[in-house]
Amino acid sequence: MDNSSNQTMDAWNVSSPQYRVISTAILLLICAAGVAGNAMVVLVVLSAKHMRTPTNCYLASLAAADLTVLTAAGLPAAADGAAGSWPFGRWGCPCITYLQYLGINASSCSIAAFTVERYIAICHPIRAQFLCTPSRAKKIVALLWTLTSAYCVMWFYLAELQVSVYANGATVRACGYRVSRKFYLPVYFLDFALFFAAPLLLSAVLYGLIARILFLNPLPSDPKERRPAGEARLRGRGGSGSTAASRRQVTKMLAVVVVLFAVLWMPYRTLVVVNSFLERPFMNDWFLLFCRACVYLNSAINPLIYNAMSQKFRAAFLKLCRCGRSDKPARGGGGGGATPSYCAVKESSVGDSAERFAVDMEETTVTEELLTERRGVLAGSSPPPSSGEAHLETEA
Repeated sequence: MDNSSNQTMDAWNVSSPQYRVISTAILLLICAAGVAGNAMVVLVVLSAKHMRTPTNCYLASLAAADLTVLTAAGLPAAADGAAGSWPFGRWGCPCITYLQYLGINASSCSIAAFTVERYIAICHPIRAQFLCTPSRAKKIVALLWTLTSAYCVMWFYLAELQVSVYANGATVRACGYRVSRKFYLPVYFLDFALFFAAPLLLSAVLYGLIARILFLNPLPSDPKERRPAGEARLRGRGGSGSTAASRRQVTKMLAVVVVLFAVLWMPYRTLVVVNSFLERPFMNDWFLLFCRACVYLNSAINPLIYNAMSQKFRAAFLKLCRCGRSDKPARGGGGGGATPSYCAVKESSVGDSAERFAVDMEETTVTEELLTERRGVLAGSSPPPSSGEAHLETEA
């Protein structure tokens, strides 16, 4: 893309009405679903105390990054496609470009962060007691967003509004680049290395180590092999097996998120790399739409994965939806009062049950149970768990 403005070009080729309608509809549908789903993830983690676990802090960061991508990239792309020209003005170009890359890069960092957290929690459970805490996770999330925000500042200087005047009299505005192609391609490759290749390589290595622990060398499911008989009875029948199943399930869910990130970003990343070596870049409208749809779908699909693979998220989503209903006036009677909402009626049962069930079965049992067991082995005996711990593992 050239860096000059007010160019005189050949005739402007307008996209077909069918393409504009289809592309706008697809992008708006994906963005609407993604914004709603990711907003629910953030609200669930912030509003429910039992959901504020280290892993969920990183998932909330990923949801916030996906919200940024959908609102700063997806919605402007839909508006740009429908209008046929950049509609957000001169200052909108660098600001929106900055937010786009901020969301993209923050999502990659969040994925890398929860991958490292899962590795520590499963492969180094004793260290996880001190390293994998919600307060530390919040600090890491804040640091990731701070560093990513500083890194993306360069886009304020690289992006600018370009005005092209065509021979048929059409004037088209587009958000382009201030420098020539040979200067901004290194930036693309740096982003590719730091925020795509490196997180995927890290995830592949760490999930391989995690799989070796969880699937190839699982902990003995027979409580008699690891615990005294009294402790086994208190923990309830099948407690160790359910704990191992919970660990595997949350690891599968996060692995699916990483795999989808790799698969859905691959078309766009491949196109950028291939076009970097072509004299005339491949710019087919329909393939570009496919690449864009894959990128935005990656930001929209994660809440569906959580809902499908995590019982805790599914229950929290359902509770959040029911809590959103306003109280309705009571039928009949002269009191004129209001009947309690679903949340008010179910708060003691659902809320208390959630508090008992979670401080995240998928996370704390990975570390606390193993820590208790190993201390018991070192000491020669293991103290019986409290009645609350026994109740927690029996209900799980």
